[in-house]
Amino acid sequence: MLEIRAQVEQAVELIGRYWSERPKVGIILGTGLGALATEIQAEARLGYEEIPHFPRSTSIGHAGQLVCGRLAGVPVVAMEGRFHAYEGYTYKQITFPVRVMRGLGAEVLIASNASGGMNPQYAQGDIVVIEDHINLMNGNPLIGVNDDRLGPRFPDMSAPYDRRLIDRALEIARRENFVAHKGVYVAVTGPNLETRAEYRFLRAIGGDVVGMSTVPEVLVAVHAGMRVLALSVVTDMCLPDALKPINIEEILATAAGAEPKLRKIVLGVLELC
Repeated sequence: MLEIRAQVEQAVELIGRYWSERPKVGIILGTGLGALATEIQAEARLGYEEIPHFPRSTSIGHAGQLVCGRLAGVPVVAMEGRFHAYEGYTYKQITFPVRVMRGLGAEVLIASNASGGMNPQYAQGDIVVIEDHINLMNGNPLIGVNDDRLGPRFPDMSAPYDRRLIDRALEIARRENFVAHKGVYVAVTGPNLETRAEYRFLRAIGGDVVGMSTVPEVLVAVHAGMRVLALSVVTDMCLPDALKPINIEEILATAAGAEPKLRKIVLGVLELC
């Protein structure tokens, strides 16, 4: 981990040539939230390939650029596309952009993702405000010699997701009259979907939704002292006794349909930042 600080400084220096503002919020525009990039009053757009040490996004629906500007009057830096372990990246590579966001000055991280719903009370297209997680990704970006300048050796995870931001997100959903649950996210490596037996196991250990991202970024954000809000779109239901084959087109369509709800939450939460 000792080399990360120098790499972050190089990336921050490059971004600073194009954008001198200090962001308050870093946003990971994952599945379902990519269109929000068009609402940012962009002052700089940088392809990931232009930024030192940034990986390249290969996932469907992930554009692969950093957008710097203002959203709802708040200075933000947004990732239009994220990275995943199933693409072959290490956890340090996956989370490097969060380090850069923090290095630029961001104090809050907002992330979105697509997930499979295991809680039978959920429905396809619902929003889940993540209140806790279970990490089954068989990896952790904090492994290695700790750099105390980046964060503590043993970061506390008793409340990785900011309770005030969670309450605000749920309040916005009630006000706007759409369904939003508070739930536990299980992170797995992927890229395959789970078997019926695995869904039963994940549900039994306390999971409400399952996905292949977010937790590594959250671990690094907490390590760096950031407040975190994570939002998940239930793009398909994963009930073992009524399991259907995966349909990627349907998942992407569901995520796109949920985008207006995610947008309302994000814009409303920015008022607290």
